[in-house]
Amino acid sequence: MTLRPATSADTDAVAKIWYHGWQDGHLGNVPDALVRIRTRDSFWTRAADRVGDTTVAVEGDSVAGFVMVVGDEVEQVYVSSDHRGSGVAGALLAEAERLVRAGGHSRAWLAVAPGNAQARRFYERCGWVDEGEFDNRVVGPDGVVSVPCRRYAKPVASIERI
Repeated sequence: MTLRPATSADTDAVAKIWYHGWQDGHLGNVPDALVRIRTRDSFWTRAADRVGDTTVAVEGDSVAGFVMVVGDEVEQVYVSSDHRGSGVAGALLAEAERLVRAGGHSRAWLAVAPGNAQARRFYERCGWVDEGEFDNRVVGPDGVVSVPCRRYAKPVASIERI
């Protein structure tokens, strides 16, 4: 497996993984208003718009998963269904932590739908801590959608002592 920055040629693969993975982890766990704006086409549009924030994991000739990092936030972590359980997610999350640290941040955070128990267990196994509930405000075409989430965080840089 190889990790590398995404290119526009990866957009279709990223969108497919994102669309199917989002449905697995979010349907039934987020408000209907968010589900309505997360149309199939919206994943292709957002994947194309977010190439610069995306790192892909490549296995052979195909994209096995991706992570999107902006500032200190790990915004997206998704692995294709045929690569789940293979270590791809752990490698992507470790890369996300490295990118947050390289961006000058000492702490990374991410949002998780409370009902997405599989993701929550994964993050906890990787050393992330549930810091509690927060209102994740998602901008949609008709305004803001309030999405109840759990905020997970992890220190990513050692604190230098003088």
